[in-house]
Amino acid sequence: MNLLAPPTFDDLLRLLRAWRLWLTGALLGGLLGMAVYALFPPNYRARATVVVDFNVEQSWPEIPDREVFYFLDRETRKLVEVAWADDTLQVVSAQTGVQVARLRSGTLILSQPADGGWHFYAQSDDPALAVRLASAWAQAFTDKAATLANQFTPYLVITPAQLHNLPVGRAASLGSYALAGAGLLMTFLALVVLVFPAFRLSHWVEAGRESR
Repeated sequence: MNLLAPPTFDDLLRLLRAWRLWLTGALLGGLLGMAVYALFPPNYRARATVVVDFNVEQSWPEIPDREVFYFLDRETRKLVEVAWADDTLQVVSAQTGVQVARLRSGTLILSQPADGGWHFYAQSDDPALAVRLASAWAQAFTDKAATLANQFTPYLVITPAQLHNLPVGRAASLGSYALAGAGLLMTFLALVVLVFPAFRLSHWVEAGRESR
């Protein structure tokens, strides 16, 4: 018997009829996901926001329309480099006591930058530290960009929008863990049933028929 043979229509039909199997798998998987969340909770994540406005409309007289995209991309990449620069992160490290290497290894996360709100995220198992990190990073970025203003377009305006009383919560919710657990266990059950024909679905199929 070829265990790697593709499932037949009858195999798929029996899977669909065994709804109790999927319901049980979803329930158990959800409970397992919640248990993992309780035993190994994700870090706290805080978010600070800085508004970056390139004032493109003022640059149009000097920049052809076809080059505006490249202009924005170039200026954005400059600012991203400022956010991750040694000088910027050293300020954050001095204020929080967290080493620069650790800051770069997933503790700090910069949202997809563009013309508008830039979100500076910080993760830690201590919510208070996460708040301090996010606030310090956003402020250090703003100050560093101000000192390098001559390297950017003269129309650039950077304004801190939220540096205090930052929102903070777990990086992932309990519901996402439960949903992931349910999906993984249901997928595992489907693979077991399809790859190993000896696994009997008769009990689940008959139980589903009797309930109708």
